[in-house]
Amino acid sequence: MSHEHFKGRYEVEFKFRLHDKAHFLAILNATDHEVMLQDNLESDCYFDNKGALLAQGKSVCIREMEPSGIKLWIVKGPESERCEATNITDAVSAKSMLKTMGYEVALSMQKIRSIYFVGKFHITVDYLQGLGYFAEFAIMTDDDTLLEEYRLQLLELASRFGLTNDDIEHQSYRQLHSQL
Repeated sequence: MSHEHFKGRYEVEFKFRLHDKAHFLAILNATDHEVMLQDNLESDCYFDNKGALLAQGKSVCIREMEPSGIKLWIVKGPESERCEATNITDAVSAKSMLKTMGYEVALSMQKIRSIYFVGKFHITVDYLQGLGYFAEFAIMTDDDTLLEEYRLQLLELASRFGLTNDDIEHQSYRQLHSQL
C-alpha cells in the first residue's frame, strides 16, 4: 500500500451516491486493486471562525481514524481542487491549538470509510448515517496541468463501476450533513 496516493496540493475528486453497495463492491472485487483499510470509523471535526473560512470556500478539519490510528490535519480550498493533508500525532493538541487561535468547532461528524487503490487512483466507500453510501474516486497531484486529464480518467473509471453523471453528488459531506 502506498501513501503516495495522498501527496499533492490538488485533488481531483468525484463523489457518487451508491444505490447498490453490494453491486459496487462486486465490481471492485473483480478489478485489480489494493486495500488500504476497511470499515474505519472516521471522526471529522471542522473548525471555523464565525463562518469566515466557509465564506471563503475553505475548510479546516482534524480527522481521527480508528482502528487504523491515522490522524490528519486537512485544509481544503479556496479552489475546489485545492486540498492538502498532513499526518499529525496528537489530534487533541491540534484541536486545542485551533481553539487558541480563535477557531471554534463548526461541525463534528462521523463516517465509516474503506479506502482502495486502483492503479494511481484511490476509491473510498463511505457510509454516513442519515445520508447513505457514497463512493469517491480521486487522485492527488502537485501538477495543476494534469487536472483536466485526471477528471476524464476518473469519470471513465467510475463508468466501469456503472456510475454516471446522474449519480454525482456535488455537495460536500459537510454541506450534506448540515441539511440533516
